[in-house]
Amino acid sequence: MSFSKLGLSEEIVRAVTEQGYNAPTPIQSQAIPAVLQGGDLLAGAQTGTGKTAGFTLPILQRLAHRKHPAGGTRRPVRALILTPTRELAAQVEESVRTYGKYLKLNSAVIFGGVGIHPQIKQLERGVDILVATPGRLLDHMQQGTIDLKYIEILVLDEADRMLDMGFIRDIRRILAALPPQRQNLLFSATFSDEIKALADSLLNSPAMIEVARRNSTVDVIAQKIHPVDRNRKHPLLSHLIGSRQWSQVLVFTRTKHGANKLVEQLCKDGITALAIHGNKSQAARTRALSEFKNGSLRALVATDIAARGIDIDQLPHVVNYDLPNVPEDYVHRIGRTGRAGASGEAVSLVCVDEHDMLKGIEKLIKRSIPSEVIPGFEPDPNARPQPIQLRSGNTGGRNQARQGKPADKGTTRSPAPQKSGSRPAPGNKSLAPAPSPKRRPNERRKDAA
Repeated sequence: MSFSKLGLSEEIVRAVTEQGYNAPTPIQSQAIPAVLQGGDLLAGAQTGTGKTAGFTLPILQRLAHRKHPAGGTRRPVRALILTPTRELAAQVEESVRTYGKYLKLNSAVIFGGVGIHPQIKQLERGVDILVATPGRLLDHMQQGTIDLKYIEILVLDEADRMLDMGFIRDIRRILAALPPQRQNLLFSATFSDEIKALADSLLNSPAMIEVARRNSTVDVIAQKIHPVDRNRKHPLLSHLIGSRQWSQVLVFTRTKHGANKLVEQLCKDGITALAIHGNKSQAARTRALSEFKNGSLRALVATDIAARGIDIDQLPHVVNYDLPNVPEDYVHRIGRTGRAGASGEAVSLVCVDEHDMLKGIEKLIKRSIPSEVIPGFEPDPNARPQPIQLRSGNTGGRNQARQGKPADKGTTRSPAPQKSGSRPAPGNKSLAPAPSPKRRPNERRKDAA
């Protein structure tokens, strides 16, 4: 099947073809016609499946062939795409610009960590498609610098991660400001009880698509475990990168402090490395990601939250320096490689402290991960496990968000999703705004991650 047979215009198909894509992925072949029909959509799609084009292409098609509403002197926002992190927001907006290059539509991306005034000027010039993180969008709403009453299409991308990061109250406040008559598209890698509750309250008779077995890992990814003592992980990682001549490797750590420390160690070993996490400035994060993509950076060390939105074609290697606290995050991590049908390798360095985490991951993916001891790095058979939180001093952004604690220094997060007893009643198709937390004068919100 070709993109033109999905009902997309010649201008969009030309832009897609110029990027080297000739045939849609399964999520695209199902989502594009569903979105073009104008109804709501609930899609289960993991990273690397091509889901971004699955909603950006039909949104461009729908808006390009509909008249602008009477929104005053400037062009009003007609499509709103919410994402959990800055990197993912930037990636999605780049896709909108790339695929819409031959259309008379414009787009913008807004997120925290950068100045708000250039964003205000861009909004004043008029924007058709807006990609945003929840916190910065609320800033604009509170300052009256954005008008959402003409929104025709709403997308919640990676909704599961937004709920995990504690954005549910922010999402409710945003939804309350939108017109009731609109098309809603919800994309999630997993369907937890919280996601089902959100879908029930947001979507009206949605089409449902699930392109991969829930929580499954990509088949083309070769997964392996290297048992090692906790204090020999760094030497082993340097050994693997050097002896196997890895030129591009994405490394996941459990904490921001751990990411910074590992970067220092790798650089001392002569391996170019930078970290990307919530305490880094947006400029530093953009630089690190750019250098990693163009090949001048050998290792990019990231935390889970900051890595959302990292989309790199042909990324060959992902390393779990620390196993994640939450098994589903393992699936998200290794999904950074093996994208668009390419092969990839995911390696996990596992010490005795992480055996229970490993069991949880293997239970989730319903398979045992092959183990290989690297000569010279044999783990001590008498080593005893230590509580991980005592070593790291941090249980990770996801758990912090669920406890209502900021996962990043200087960041304000909304509390975690309410328990099932507080969910909206079935049949209620709008989410009432939650009470706004009181702030000190001049207190400003910053986006997470």
